[in-house]
Amino acid sequence: MKKYTANFPVDLVYLWVDGSDEQWLAKKNAFLGKTTFHKDVNCKGRFADNDELKFSLRSLEKYAPWIRKIFIVTDNQIPDWIDVENTKIQVVNQNDILPKEAQPCYNSVIIEHFLYKIPDLAEHFLYANDDMFFNAAVEPEDFFAADGYPIVRLRPYPFAQFWYFVKKMAGKKLSTYRKTILKSSNLIKNKFKKRYWGLPHHNIDAHCKSDYRDVVETVFADEIQPTVVHHTRNRNDIQRVIFLYYALAVGHGHLRSINRTESCVVRMQRRNYQRYFDKYHPKLVCMEDSERVSDANRERAKMFLETIFPEKSEFER
Repeated sequence: MKKYTANFPVDLVYLWVDGSDEQWLAKKNAFLGKTTFHKDVNCKGRFADNDELKFSLRSLEKYAPWIRKIFIVTDNQIPDWIDVENTKIQVVNQNDILPKEAQPCYNSVIIEHFLYKIPDLAEHFLYANDDMFFNAAVEPEDFFAADGYPIVRLRPYPFAQFWYFVKKMAGKKLSTYRKTILKSSNLIKNKFKKRYWGLPHHNIDAHCKSDYRDVVETVFADEIQPTVVHHTRNRNDIQRVIFLYYALAVGHGHLRSINRTESCVVRMQRRNYQRYFDKYHPKLVCMEDSERVSDANRERAKMFLETIFPEKSEFER
C-alpha cells in the first residue's frame, strides 16, 4: 500500500482493570453473589493485572509516538504508577460511557460497544487490551488507508463454515468466544448479504468512531440493546468483530489477512516467549492471559516484558 501523510489525529483506547484490588473484588463479588472465577467466562485471566499496561505504554512511546491521546477506560481505578499529570493520558470511568442498565459491568464485550462515547475521542482511533504491544516502528498508514478508512486485520479461516457445521452435527457447543464471533458474522450476513469468516487477530485494531456509533445506535441497535444487561460474559453477547465486519460490508474498511509476522499472540503459559519474537519479528504482539495461566506464568511474563521494554516511559511517575 502506498504511503501517505495522515492529515488527521489518531487516539488509542485501552481497557484496564486491577483484579487484585480488594475493594474492586468486594464490589464485584457483592454484585455477582459469588467469589470464585468461572472458566471461560469469568476466569482470573480476564481481570488479572500484571503491569502489562505499563509495558504497552512503553512500547507505544518507542514505536508509535505519533498517537495524539491515550484513553484508559477503567472501573473507577487508576494504576498507582501512572503519571496522571501527563496531558496525553486520560483515565475514563467506564460508568461515564455505559448506559445505566449496564452498570456495574464486568463484561469487556459490553464496555467495548460504548467506546465511541468517550469525550474528545478522535474520529480515528486504535483499540487495545492492556496486554497488547507494538514491537516495531509503525505509522498511521499502518492502520488507516489514504481514504481515512481503517485497515481491517483478520486471521484467515478458510474452513470455518465446515468446522461450525461439524461441531453442530456432533452436538458440541462452541466456546462462548467463538459463539459471539459467529453471532456477529450472522448479523452482518442477514443485514448486508455478505459473509466474513475471518477471525479477530486479538491485537491492536483500527476503527472510525462514526462506524461505532452507527452500529450501536442504528444498524444493530435492536440486537445490541438486550445484551447491555449482561454484566459478565454471556453466550449471547455480540463480539466487537462486528465493527470490523460492518466496516468491510459498507465499504469503510480495507481487509488485510494477516499472519504472525504482522500480528502474533503469545500465550503466557508457553515456556519460550523469545522464540516467537525471534522467529516472526511481529509488528504487533499480544501476551495472552487465560484460564490456563498460573500466577507463576504471569510473573515469568512480567520479567520477560521488562527485558523487552526496560526503559521507563513519560507516562510513569
